[in-house]
Amino acid sequence: MISTQLPAIVLLLTLLSAPICSMIRNGDHAWKLAMFAVWLSVAAAFALMSQVWGGTTLSYHMGGWPPPWGIEVRVDELSALVLILITLFGALVISALRESLRTVMRSHRHSLYYATFLLCMAALIGITITGDAFNVFVFLEISSLSTYALIARGRDRRALVAAFRYLIMGTIGATFILIAIGFMYMVTGTLNMADLAQRLPEHADNKVIQASFAFFTVGIALKVAVFPLHYWLPNAYTYAPKATTAFLAATATKVALYVMIRFIFDVYGVEFSFSQMRLDMLLIPLSIAGILLGSMTAIFQSDVKRLLAWSSVAQLGYMVLGVALLNTSGLTSAVTHMFNHAMMKAGLFLALAAMIYRVGSSNLRDLAGIGRTMPLTTAAFVILGAGLVGVPLTAGFISKWYLVSAALDKGWLPLAALLIISSLMALAYIAKIVDAAYFQPVPDQHQNVRDVPVSILTPVWVFALLTIYFGIDTRMTAGVAERVAQALLSVAS
Repeated sequence: MISTQLPAIVLLLTLLSAPICSMIRNGDHAWKLAMFAVWLSVAAAFALMSQVWGGTTLSYHMGGWPPPWGIEVRVDELSALVLILITLFGALVISALRESLRTVMRSHRHSLYYATFLLCMAALIGITITGDAFNVFVFLEISSLSTYALIARGRDRRALVAAFRYLIMGTIGATFILIAIGFMYMVTGTLNMADLAQRLPEHADNKVIQASFAFFTVGIALKVAVFPLHYWLPNAYTYAPKATTAFLAATATKVALYVMIRFIFDVYGVEFSFSQMRLDMLLIPLSIAGILLGSMTAIFQSDVKRLLAWSSVAQLGYMVLGVALLNTSGLTSAVTHMFNHAMMKAGLFLALAAMIYRVGSSNLRDLAGIGRTMPLTTAAFVILGAGLVGVPLTAGFISKWYLVSAALDKGWLPLAALLIISSLMALAYIAKIVDAAYFQPVPDQHQNVRDVPVSILTPVWVFALLTIYFGIDTRMTAGVAERVAQALLSVAS
């Protein structure tokens, strides 16, 4: 039955479509193929979620070879949620790409761009579902290489510098992760993640395994952009092509966070990671610093794209803090905010891309009065911005509520107060944009600006409406996240 092949299908749809796209010289035809592949992937991801709903785990053996000798693909509720994040938000972004790319690059290059986009998406899917530690590294490198190429295609020459810096830092992070995996294999003789989880506890006092954990922590922290290893992110997001930033903000760091959660809780184990290696003592102060630094820096930005990039540093701090608090509410917050922030930030960058498409700039002074000239786009931006702040009835409120609850559960009132203050800081930088959009006069050269075509506006509004929907119906976000948190923490209880 086709349902039993879904774990392989969800990967192969995009992986096989990428080289085909690269051979199609007509950009519109390549876009149609990419659309077909990614929306089928969305359907496969939702079908997989329906199969694992309630806590079931699917194990698919590539080539019929059982693990740990063969390559295993594993899908549970956490990986299914991340699959939906990658495929659905990627599909919405690529739906707006055809019109957006026309102002960025020549039409004969569009097919290569779509091929790179699909390759990146396929690699992110591979990271999410593989049950083999070495394949995590392989897919991580494929996604990174395609990401560098996507960023470098920005029209601003600074995009090349941003891509090069990301390449250097990303390579360092990947090397550290590879060393960590090599050390684990050297001690245990296996690369299967489920097998590693069974064998590592008996080697908890082994200095090689402890070194492996240290290398992995630094490597994955760089990929997640944990403070102070975040400096690649603002420039990469700022100078990448407009719609590319929406995709990267939604997926790249979120999948890296997924890898962090999967290895820390499933592979190394809660007891080893937090009781023996005291990871929380490292992540809590760094995540708090990232929240404050990212929020404060965002407030003083005049370029909205860079503002949203620094906002991502702060929002990633929320997620890492949720992991480090090591209670059900905190981990629920981390997983929920991983999904919600991906949705909101992709929508915000896509809405900003629509504004840049019309006015040619992301500077606040050039966006003055845009709420009157582009009312539909700006209204969607405001809804998404409200979600980022954490306004009730938006998705952002749910994940921040769980995070404040996690701080209160531990009796850390100052931390809860700090989280509320950081939300007010988010309100400050979103209010700057709202003020410019609605309360500043429209520049003379932008008097004739109008809303973008429906092909761009529709995905923006889908993101905005999903932000409200998941602020009301939380079964697929907080509901799944809470079950995942309870399962991951059950080892420590």
